[in-house]
Amino acid sequence: MLRRSLLTLTVFVAGFGLAASSLAAHGQDETHKRGRKYKSPPPTARIEVTILKDVNGKPIENAAVVFHPMQGEKDKGNMELKTNEDGKTIIDVLPIGDTVRLQVIARGFQTYGEDYKVDKAEMAIEIRMKRPGEQYSIYKSHDAASSGSTSPNAAPAKDAAPAAAPAQPPAATTPPNPPASQPQTN
Repeated sequence: MLRRSLLTLTVFVAGFGLAASSLAAHGQDETHKRGRKYKSPPPTARIEVTILKDVNGKPIENAAVVFHPMQGEKDKGNMELKTNEDGKTIIDVLPIGDTVRLQVIARGFQTYGEDYKVDKAEMAIEIRMKRPGEQYSIYKSHDAASSGSTSPNAAPAKDAAPAAAPAQPPAATTPPNPPASQPQTN
């Protein structure tokens, strides 16, 4: 008798477990009762940046290429990559439709920066880096065109050295008139 009741109890527990597991599996199919929904990420663009020397077009190895994704006028962070021996770096995590501020820093070259609109799935950007120019000094004389002044009578800078006196006109070839107080002798 004990054996028979133990068998009945086992069958009853197995049936109850099977019914409970089928209800639980059915509950997973209902999506309207879940808390958080999965949102797929936006499509991203593949951007290949090539960094070259402006003088001869040779690639610049190990240049820092910094991507600043922009949201309006606000920077959303940055991602920095280094160029390979071909002067190339590739990024494929920027969403299409975003604006990215691209900054390139390479030893011995001017820092480059410009904003780009990511509007295609594949983009190739070529940047030619220039050597740094001569620094501007207030102690050196500069012509008006390169200094940015529009007129020769522009006011000097506050810390600038005083301007040199204008050159004297050449002396006249005729002797000056004698003073009126002396009598003329002939």
